[in-house]
Amino acid sequence: MAEIGKDIEKAAVLLASGELVAIPTETVYGLGGNAFDADAVLKIFETKGRPQFNPLIVHTDRVEKISSFIQDMPEEARILAEKFWPGPLTLLLPRNEIIPDLVTAGNTRVAIRIPDHPLTLQLFAQLSFPVAAPSANPFGYISPTKPAHVADQLGDLIPYILDGGACRVGVESTILGFDEFGRPEIHRFGGISQEAIEAEIGSVRIHEDIMPLRPQASGALRSHYAPRTPMILGDIESLLEKLGGSEVGVLSFSRRYAEVPDTQQQVLSEVGDLREAAQGLFGAMRYLDGLNLKLILAERLPDHGLGRAINDRLKRAAE
Repeated sequence: MAEIGKDIEKAAVLLASGELVAIPTETVYGLGGNAFDADAVLKIFETKGRPQFNPLIVHTDRVEKISSFIQDMPEEARILAEKFWPGPLTLLLPRNEIIPDLVTAGNTRVAIRIPDHPLTLQLFAQLSFPVAAPSANPFGYISPTKPAHVADQLGDLIPYILDGGACRVGVESTILGFDEFGRPEIHRFGGISQEAIEAEIGSVRIHEDIMPLRPQASGALRSHYAPRTPMILGDIESLLEKLGGSEVGVLSFSRRYAEVPDTQQQVLSEVGDLREAAQGLFGAMRYLDGLNLKLILAERLPDHGLGRAINDRLKRAAE
C-alpha cells in the first residue's frame, strides 16, 4: 500500500528514479512521472489503464523552465500565464522534441500548467524535469480530491502519495489552445472561467470538437469522470416522479428532496455558490457511488463561470 506523507525529498527521489508519485494540486490529485522519461510516462498509462491516444498535461513550477520544451509562446498565452499561473489553466503550445510522443499522443502541441499548490511547487523546484500528471484515478472514474481517494483507488500500484490536504478548486484545469489562425479556443472547461479569460484577451472560441474521440487535450473524452453507478442528468423532480426515490441517489445544486432519504442526497451548495459546488463535486459523486444504489440523478447547474466546468463533468459522467 502506498505511503501517505509530506516528505518532498522522498517524492523527488522517487520521481527522479522513474517511479510514480501522487501529487496534490489546487484542482485534483495528479499521478506524476518524469515527463522526459518515456518509461515513466508509459507507467502512468499502465497504472491508470489509460488509452495511449489520450495526451497528458505537463507540470512545472516556473514559466522560465517552459522554454526548454516548447517552440514558442503566443502573446495571448503569455498574458494568460502572467494572470492565472500558478493556477487552474492549461495552455496547449507547440512542443520541442524533448517531450516524448507518448506524452502528447503524437500531437504537435503539449499541454502545460503551473499548479497552485505550495507543496507541489516546492517539489517541482527541486526537479530538473517537468512532471506529466493526469488525475490520480483509474481511467474514466471520478477524480480524487483527497489523499484517501488516491489510496483507495491506486494505493496498491504506487509507492507514495504526497499529502497536500483537500483540493480547494475541485475540478480540473481549463484547457486553452490556439487554432491554425492563432485564435484562442477552449478545449476543456475548468477552474478558470471563460469570462475570466475573455476579460484578459478578448473573445475566445469554444473548440468545435470539445469532446473528441481522439483528443488533443487531456480529459476531453466523451465518457469520463464517471461513477460506476449509472447516472442520469436532467430535472430531478420529474425524474423522481417517474422513478421514485427509495433506491436512487440525488446530486443537486442547492435543494433537498423530501421523497429521498437524506443519506442518499448530496447538495453541492445550499447557498447556490458555484465555487463551493465545484470543490465538492467529485467527493459527492464518490459518496453516492459508494452507496450501491441503482441510479444517481443529477441536475445541471447555472451555465456560467465554474458552472460550465461542473456541467461538463456531469455530462461526461452521465454518458
